[in-house]
Amino acid sequence: MGGSKVIAVDLGGSYLRIALLRGNKILKYEKKETPKNKNDLIKVLIESIDSLMSKEVKGIGVASPGPLINGIIKNPPNIPLKNYNLRKVLKDKFKVRVEIENDASCVALAEAKYGCKKKNFFILTLGTGIGGGIIINGELYKGGGYAGELGYIVLDNGKSFEYLASKKRTIFLSEKYFGKKVLISDLIKMNDSRAKKIIKELSSYLGQGIASLINVFDPEVVVLAGGIREIGGGFLSQVKKEAYRYILLPKKTPIVWSKLEHPGILGAGLLIK
Repeated sequence: MGGSKVIAVDLGGSYLRIALLRGNKILKYEKKETPKNKNDLIKVLIESIDSLMSKEVKGIGVASPGPLINGIIKNPPNIPLKNYNLRKVLKDKFKVRVEIENDASCVALAEAKYGCKKKNFFILTLGTGIGGGIIINGELYKGGGYAGELGYIVLDNGKSFEYLASKKRTIFLSEKYFGKKVLISDLIKMNDSRAKKIIKELSSYLGQGIASLINVFDPEVVVLAGGIREIGGGFLSQVKKEAYRYILLPKKTPIVWSKLEHPGILGAGLLIK
């Protein structure tokens, strides 16, 4: 076991991350922008995996946006793969074991083993969209195969949690108010009433979504992951304040940023046991 390695892929809407792992140690790591069309994406993915492949690699674990089942990526909104059997393509090419799981479920697996180490919790990945992963009694909860699409709970007149509180929404609002894309990390620093309005809207909807899910699952902790965690504690405090207004349970469930550097990669690695 000591010598065997795994190639882990985190296939994001904005970035493609690929690493060579031994256990939870990242030996090599690279990050590229995710190509916007299918052929380019598969080409870059195969070339990147090929550059890390060796006889010591016993498998490839892929964290991909859902919905997906049995290695077939169905119709994710943020990557150009529809009804695509990525598992078969990679197995045929590299002749090793390939496992593909929802990206947020991979983050949940990494949190269970290396991060918060709790038995009952859910995670939200706040990125291009909003993904979710659920751990119940220490196991990934999959329902009939597709469970965990927490970004698609409906919050406001048919509009989903993801629509109202993701990076895509931030870009839409900043273009509306400022005439250009402004990242949430920059909005936080601005002493501007328009920026404050956007932050208030995003934190309010994030709070509502998190509170709704806490009321359903009564988790030990809620872990938030994704690039947004780099903006720090001020925004999280606002989100918590909003969430606690809507939580019915008679306690304050902890809501925390993930402390893991590459949870999607680590979780993808855990798919190859």
